[in-house]
Amino acid sequence: MPVITPFHRPPGAAGTAEDPGSTPGPAAPPTLGARLRHWRAWRSRHPRTAAAVRGTTTALAAVLVLGALLLPGSLAALEPNRFARIPVEAVVAAVLLLRVPRVPRLVLAALFGAGLGALTVLNLLDMGFTEYLGRGFNVVLDWGLLDDAHSYVADSMGAAAAAWAAVGAVVGVLLLLVLMTLAAVRLGELLAAHRERAARGALTAATVWMTCAALGVQTFGVPVAARNASAAVQAQARRAADTLRDEAAFAKEAKTDRFGATPGAQLVPDLRGKDVIFTFVESYGRTALDDPVVAPGVGRTLDTGTKALAEAGYRARSGWLTSATYGGGSWLGHSTFMSGLWVDNQQRYRTVTAGDRLTLTEAFRRTGAWDTVGVMPGVRKAWPEAEWYGLDTVYDAFDVGYEGPRFSWSTMPDQYALEAFQRLEHGRERDRPLMAEIILTSSHQPWAPVPELVGWEELGDGSVFDGIEARGVRASDVIADPARSKEEYGRSVAYSLTSLVQWLERYGTDDTVLVLLGDHQPPARVSGSGAGRDVPVSVVARDPEVLDAIDGWNWTEGLEPARDAPVWRMDSFRDRFLTAYGSVPHPTRG
Repeated sequence: MPVITPFHRPPGAAGTAEDPGSTPGPAAPPTLGARLRHWRAWRSRHPRTAAAVRGTTTALAAVLVLGALLLPGSLAALEPNRFARIPVEAVVAAVLLLRVPRVPRLVLAALFGAGLGALTVLNLLDMGFTEYLGRGFNVVLDWGLLDDAHSYVADSMGAAAAAWAAVGAVVGVLLLLVLMTLAAVRLGELLAAHRERAARGALTAATVWMTCAALGVQTFGVPVAARNASAAVQAQARRAADTLRDEAAFAKEAKTDRFGATPGAQLVPDLRGKDVIFTFVESYGRTALDDPVVAPGVGRTLDTGTKALAEAGYRARSGWLTSATYGGGSWLGHSTFMSGLWVDNQQRYRTVTAGDRLTLTEAFRRTGAWDTVGVMPGVRKAWPEAEWYGLDTVYDAFDVGYEGPRFSWSTMPDQYALEAFQRLEHGRERDRPLMAEIILTSSHQPWAPVPELVGWEELGDGSVFDGIEARGVRASDVIADPARSKEEYGRSVAYSLTSLVQWLERYGTDDTVLVLLGDHQPPARVSGSGAGRDVPVSVVARDPEVLDAIDGWNWTEGLEPARDAPVWRMDSFRDRFLTAYGSVPHPTRG
């Protein structure tokens, strides 16, 4: 028997003819042709199973395509009856695919599937935008807001959750496009394989569709004859065209300003010597006073606040403003209120902030009689709009000395932001009165965790809030639960309002004038489907002449406006306010 060494292998041992001592590498992957031959052989051996697989694949393809064609653009319309209809686009596509040769048919089916996948993505975006912002997705303007949505998720639920959400969204979109394309190709080939029966079926479907459309036939309360996909494409195209036309018209409108050329000496002369503070409370909308779950707590807070302020010598008048935005986009509400223009989209915002439109805050700076300050705890990057707003000094999230925990999206509790304003500006010795714009963010969604009030002397650098944040409700426990969202929303608004009332009681003077308002309604999961855009607005002062000047506004006594109090568009407030306090119009023309 021969001796086996590493250099001597017996017959049949591992090795190759070229190199008997080598170790074989990995087997080459099978070619596409080999895979197809294997699949055909498997189908021959298992005909019933293969038929079941083909039938299931075809059924899934049909469900995917028909579901996409019938998908509505809002969550409120997402009901089973919406899918018991005949989409005209399916009939037209079937006729076209039956009339072309194989190669053009494959190309046409692939393009149809990819287009349907893209339309499905837009419909899903429409659902999300309608749910949160009360309007559909704008293909011209809104892509940048997806980055804001990513930042919101990161701020609310952490960077890891935001990263996974972004990856999931990208993978989901790509998978949807691929599956929809494959499904359309699959159905196109099926039609070609059964051309005569498919032609008869298409003719029958077309006849039924036209008959149902002509007679208005309905099933389960919706028309049988559907044209969802083409209507969605038309809506997106019309929205894009309207956006492009609006740009030039709005730029011209922005240059027409009733007070655009008014000299500083003739602006708000009746408020000379007053500290005027414009304060926005995030998501403080009519829902806070109308919803049966939210209203009792917020109503008690406003009633208690009105009484507390009265004891401190203050009176208030309140009404309603219709915001230019809903559910989010606070900067659109802020700029509408300050500029006197209807700023309801990002294009308009860019246009107005790039111009020289007179804002309420700039009006005070133009007089030379006020120091102008902004307190913006939600700002965490460069904010060039400060110059347009007319703010000499801006304190962002990093400028107020806060060392405590974040409360989800909100970088700090409102109580701390107000105390920082007092310490840094309002409480200082100064030669001129102060005009301030303050944004309170604790009532920003997802309303978890909500801060708690502490002693004003205990605020320090904000570390006192560590324990409060740690034992608070988690954002993930609230976001997906509408009932819980309402409860926490109400708590957050009550917290913000109480913080502001206590600040005014503690630090306000005979010369303090407070304008308090919401920027927009909360999203639909709190305000409900079809909610309006009204937000409360109040003017608070000790000096009776300040409130006498707006007596003709017919606003309600106290911090809570009556349900039938006057409702104005938010863009009308600037001119009414300037006029009430003695400003003289000097128009500019576009």
